[in-house]
Amino acid sequence: MVNAHFSAFKKNISHPIRFRVFMLTRLPSAWFAGLKLVSLTTEEAKVSVRQKWFNKNPFRSIYVAILSMPSEVSTGVLCMGAIYNRKPPLSMLVISNEGFYYKKATGTIVFTCNEGAAINDAVERAIQTGEATTIRCHTIGTNEKGEVVAEFYYTWSFKQKGSAKVAG
Repeated sequence: MVNAHFSAFKKNISHPIRFRVFMLTRLPSAWFAGLKLVSLTTEEAKVSVRQKWFNKNPFRSIYVAILSMPSEVSTGVLCMGAIYNRKPPLSMLVISNEGFYYKKATGTIVFTCNEGAAINDAVERAIQTGEATTIRCHTIGTNEKGEVVAEFYYTWSFKQKGSAKVAG
C-alpha cells in the first residue's frame, strides 16, 4: 500500500532548492559531495553524484565513501516517502549495509533503487503489527555509459515511535 501522503513528500523533496536545504541541514557531508535527486516515484529513486575535486581519491576516481552517500540516499528517500506523515508515526534506521565495487567511478554516477513496493509493504507490516520490521534494499550505481560501477545493499528497520518491540 502506497503512503497517501507520498505526493506531498515528493513535491517537497523533489524541489531542487528544498532538496539542497534538506541535504545541508540533515546530511551536510552529502551536501558538500553534491548529491542530486534525479527522479523519484513511489517505486523508484535515482540519486547522482558527480566526480569533482572534493570527492576524488588518489586514483582519479570518486572516493568509495562518497559513493555510499548517493547509494544510501537512493534507498532512504523511498523509506522517507513511505513513512512521511503516517499515523502512527514511524522511525527508520539503517541497521546494516554492504557494498560491491566493479569499475572505477568517474564522471557522474547515478544510483537507482527500485524497492519502493517492498519498502511500502515493510512499513505497512510495522503499522499493522506494531512490531519493528526490516527490509534489505538494493541499489545499483551506473556511470554515464550505463556501466555498473557499484551496487549496495542497505537493511532498513521501521518501527512505531515510542514502541519498545524489536524485530526478531
